[in-house]
Amino acid sequence: MNKDLFNKIIRFSIVGGIATLIDFIFLYIFKEFLNMDVIIANTLSFIISVTYNYIASIVWVFDINKEKNKKIQFILFILFSIFGLVLNNIILYILTDIFNMYYLISKVVATLFVMIFNFITRKRFLE
Repeated sequence: MNKDLFNKIIRFSIVGGIATLIDFIFLYIFKEFLNMDVIIANTLSFIISVTYNYIASIVWVFDINKEKNKKIQFILFILFSIFGLVLNNIILYILTDIFNMYYLISKVVATLFVMIFNFITRKRFLE
């Protein structure tokens, strides 16, 4: 692995860790204090964390290709984020509602899958 890729993975991990913390905090607040349904709470918390993640990713993680259309890059980022949200909600639903796993543990599993998907798609389409 080259040094540039290693540094990107480290920065991606830091940004992703903060985004995950934001996601979990808002999920917990929406679910426990506002008594929202877990899927609705997850969707809202995911949107908040993805917004942070987009800004941090283009500023600090990825070397954004200046030759690519920024509007297209943003649309791709949103489309992949929506796919990530759907994947996140499906895993959360299966583990929480079908297998009766505690929702925050289900969220950890879902987050791991989506994090891998996010790195691959963002590296491929933002750079």
